Amino acid sequence: MDGDSRGEHVGGGSQDGRVGEGSRGERADGERFDWRRRPVGDEDAGFFAFGGKSGCMTDPFGTVPAAAIRDGTATDAYFERTLRTLEHAGKNPHVVAEVTADQFPDGSFEVFTGVREAARLFDGLAVDVDALPDGQLFDGGPVMCIEGPYREFAALETSLLGLLSQPSGFATAALECRLAAPDADVFSFGARHVHPALATVVERAALLAGFDGFSHVAAGEALGREASGTMPHALLFCFGEGEQAAAWRAFDEAVPADVPRIALTDTFWDEVAESLLAAESLGGRLDGVRLDTTGSRRGEFRHIVREVRWELDAHGFEDVEIFCSGGLGPAELRELRDVADGFGVGGAITDADPVDFSLDIVEVEDEPVSKRGKLSGRKAVYRTADGGHHVALADADEDGEALLEPLVRDGEIVREDDLEAATERCLADAEAVGFGPSA
Repeated sequence: MDGDSRGEHVGGGSQDGRVGEGSRGERADGERFDWRRRPVGDEDAGFFAFGGKSGCMTDPFGTVPAAAIRDGTATDAYFERTLRTLEHAGKNPHVVAEVTADQFPDGSFEVFTGVREAARLFDGLAVDVDALPDGQLFDGGPVMCIEGPYREFAALETSLLGLLSQPSGFATAALECRLAAPDADVFSFGARHVHPALATVVERAALLAGFDGFSHVAAGEALGREASGTMPHALLFCFGEGEQAAAWRAFDEAVPADVPRIALTDTFWDEVAESLLAAESLGGRLDGVRLDTTGSRRGEFRHIVREVRWELDAHGFEDVEIFCSGGLGPAELRELRDVADGFGVGGAITDADPVDFSLDIVEVEDEPVSKRGKLSGRKAVYRTADGGHHVALADADEDGEALLEPLVRDGEIVREDDLEAATERCLADAEAVGFGPSA
């Protein structure tokens, strides 16, 4: 964004970026500061998977409406008060702000995602935004850079950080699980641990990290993917003890042919006994068995899995696969990956801490600034030839691949990140930087 265009970016503003009469920052009424009057179209509700009137909790499940996210009312109170103060003082400086988690690389890589949703926040605003590509791994330095009149985007900070922090935390945890069992099928079962409005966020993060599927039906519709899953213990309870075979046969008869026949075999009896019964009941139609044994009953889970595998093989069911679920994380996947064929992972993803992103102004009217403990000046980040992550001032001459790319130019989204490409990028970058334990 060049200096000649700054005055046009704020309606009625002067060339020094200060807002004058008729600007977007002008109060719309005498009671509430309306920092931005931007229409919210129907596409916003579908994109954010929310609904309702801006500023109102019209949704019966207590979610913040999409319109409130778009118009900046889904914000912290001190941003509204800051905007009032800046309007009162006639100030609207041209700034550069950066989203960072750490200032310098420390060897701990994380996955960056949420960029698709973040771009929608800036659609139609007088700002330029650069960001890492979706699925890129990072270790210090900015993941996003925003340039424009401060009042143009100030109220969006709260939502912006939320759109980036939690999905990046989910994706980082999912990548740890994916790489813990690289040759197994791994599915996300975590949507039940979060607010339903976040189901698509969880499942997309898992797919981005290379998972083979997920369980949530509505998330699948939003993502254009088919949800996976076969049967819960409730199905077996509805038929009753001793009628497990009837439950499995009814399932086989009822569900579409393309749904894998995976029998849950740890409900009433020993895992070996139920697994053999399932194999005998469904014969060649049985694709696999799932062991979801409660942690308090497992003892040595690896031994149970090996015993089931042994007895299935001994009775001629070598083609029946074994899937494990229930409280599994990277450590358990590494322990079981040579004896199980697939895994369902839930809490290991959804229990992940959000990435602790913050947004800081680093330039005001082309002059470098920073709060204590932060680094001033616009920065660039690079992937070095040896897989390292390097942070430097933007105008420095550095070796390596520059990672920040244009995302928004003068309010127009100029990049659309594709999920498949993001997955490929994430897995390739994980290998390049040596992400996670090697064992």
